[in-house]
Amino acid sequence: MNSSGSWRRPTLDAVATRAGVSTATVSNALGGTGRLSEATRQRVLAAARELGYAPASTARALARGGTGVLGLTMTTYGDLPVPYTEIPYYAQLTLGAMAAAHERGYLLLVMPSSMSPWMWLNTPMDGVIHVGPRAEDPVRSILRERGIPMISEGRPPQPHRCDAWVDADHESGLSLLLEHLAQSGARRIGLSLPLHDDAYPHLIAHAYRSWCDEHRMPALVEEYASLPDYFMAEQNAVGRLLRRDPRPDAVIGVYSDSGHNILAAARRHGLRVPQDLLVACVSEDPDYASTAPPVTTVSLRPDQVGTEAVDLLIALINARSGVERRRLVQPVLVPRRSTRRAVRRRTGTP
Repeated sequence: MNSSGSWRRPTLDAVATRAGVSTATVSNALGGTGRLSEATRQRVLAAARELGYAPASTARALARGGTGVLGLTMTTYGDLPVPYTEIPYYAQLTLGAMAAAHERGYLLLVMPSSMSPWMWLNTPMDGVIHVGPRAEDPVRSILRERGIPMISEGRPPQPHRCDAWVDADHESGLSLLLEHLAQSGARRIGLSLPLHDDAYPHLIAHAYRSWCDEHRMPALVEEYASLPDYFMAEQNAVGRLLRRDPRPDAVIGVYSDSGHNILAAARRHGLRVPQDLLVACVSEDPDYASTAPPVTTVSLRPDQVGTEAVDLLIALINARSGVERRRLVQPVLVPRRSTRRAVRRRTGTP
């Protein structure tokens, strides 16, 4: 805003001054080029964000034969429609990627999972972020035919040495949750585990069994088919856990709605949470702050995953050297009352 009250577009010089670097460094940081430390790159991005500066990368991309457009695609499940934008994880991931792309002067085109192969092959893009790769993934195989830079959100189930991906550190996140439950007194922690052909449930299962072995606790797992009726399938799996003798004193789930499903199963079995059963899940759903009781969650920080995915994709587009092609984002534990057992007050004399 100048003295006349009208807005002026922030300049490259203004960003350089704010970040305490040269204009060349700003250009390299925003364009994903040059040999910069990650700290310097992040400082420049923060300065550009504070000033509202967006580089005209689209024009530069067109000048070198590019499009200035990044694509974000979701995997498909045959003809089954998946409402990705209604799932908090994917909604936050998309918004985070969009903000990161705009900061760097790119457009982000979010492509629906119902697109035809012809559209995937012919939509103009400089590079693609493919979300949720599966073992038999038609989208991934089609995109590989294009020969443009592509990274995965999530580790490919059948990894290749040339793969580039960004993922949450699921093993670390699950350990955070299990340690928290153990500190809350849980000694028999059950896991409801989806059967799926992406890497996520396999990573979770391995991390869970390893933690149980290390802490000499029983591994109590019930699997369920995640499609087509995921809600009832998981509630039934939790029911099988709760019918065990002895039953678990805590149950965790790893999908967005798992906490709701576990609470429903606990009610069906007449169990109180947290007095009789501790409940937790991996989810970004804000509704867990107001359930009865509020449910402890682990956030996979999808907005940060989206930001890292855009940064890595732009680095590959610009053939930036020395780039780490596999990145992990650290999850965060959000403790709530569903894992907090009431402390009994002692009365009378000891």
